[in-house]
Amino acid sequence: MVPISIQHVVKAFGKVRALDDVSVEIDRGELFFLLGPSGCGKTTLLRTIAGFYMPDAGRVCFGERDLTHVPPEARNTGMVFQNYALWPHMTVEANVEFGLRVRRVPRAERRRRVAEALDMVKMGQYARRKPNQLSGGQQQRIALARALVIRPQCLLLDEPLSNLDAKLRLDMRTEIRRLCKAADLTAVYVTHDQKEALSIADRMAVMFAGQIVQAGTPQALYRRPATPAVADFLGETNFVPGEIVEVSGETRAVRTALGILRAHGDAGGPRQGPCTLSVRPEAIVVGIDDATENRFAARVVQATYLGESVQVTLDASGTTLRATVPERAGGAGLADNGTVQCGIDARDVVVLNA
Repeated sequence: MVPISIQHVVKAFGKVRALDDVSVEIDRGELFFLLGPSGCGKTTLLRTIAGFYMPDAGRVCFGERDLTHVPPEARNTGMVFQNYALWPHMTVEANVEFGLRVRRVPRAERRRRVAEALDMVKMGQYARRKPNQLSGGQQQRIALARALVIRPQCLLLDEPLSNLDAKLRLDMRTEIRRLCKAADLTAVYVTHDQKEALSIADRMAVMFAGQIVQAGTPQALYRRPATPAVADFLGETNFVPGEIVEVSGETRAVRTALGILRAHGDAGGPRQGPCTLSVRPEAIVVGIDDATENRFAARVVQATYLGESVQVTLDASGTTLRATVPERAGGAGLADNGTVQCGIDARDVVVLNA
């Protein structure tokens, strides 16, 4: 494993800047996610780390080594592609072995390492099969084994689960994290799936328009997004416009259509003037007790039963809000057009620029 340092990298295709002065430090042994909408530059950054693209400016370093202009075959990275990229005429064993053959690893060593890699991904019994005899999830495991068998300095994954069905994606999330930690690898993982990133990343970076807008732990980015764009991209949220009318330590009082709402602990937001409040649907308590902060009345416009929870659309003084109520917390008993008392913990209110 090796730390990766991206320093002021710029990459343009014609007049389009796919990467615009991107800098990020990825720690040794870290599972780091690049997250963002299509066209944000995340795959371009991954391919620049791999050496498929040479940056127009900036540096790419693995540890102390500057690899900015080193070709991909000399970087010792393992790559897992979105479409698996398995050789259809080769057996599973031959596919996994291919990188070792190119590196002229002795035959006995090749066999031992291929067997280890297949056992690691729980595919040893399929060594003699062809890729077309495997399911999508099994092909994904073979692609992982092929990347791991060369013992790379880092593992690069380009939306590896996008072709799998929902159940397989859930299973493979846990498996990829297990494999990366078992192999003690630094891994960089590109995806546009927020839940995928939130569930298995050590840290992640959200990209827009060729720039990293915010980087940090999944919990930090979800609970304390730096911009409305990050808040909106990382799951559902409610945006409530307001005006800051009081600041006391880490607490801000904001005048909104719902009344005065208090926000606590959001050190990065504005401290005066117009602002936007971000409130996650699960943070809105429907049917409050006396201890709940930021209280307001709302009308239930629609209540949609989802099994474990109820998705509620509320009208609060002309402001539309979405709330998620656990089924066991009485969500199933909510009726359309009923009036309810709601509340929001001040720690769940995030103050963002207007």
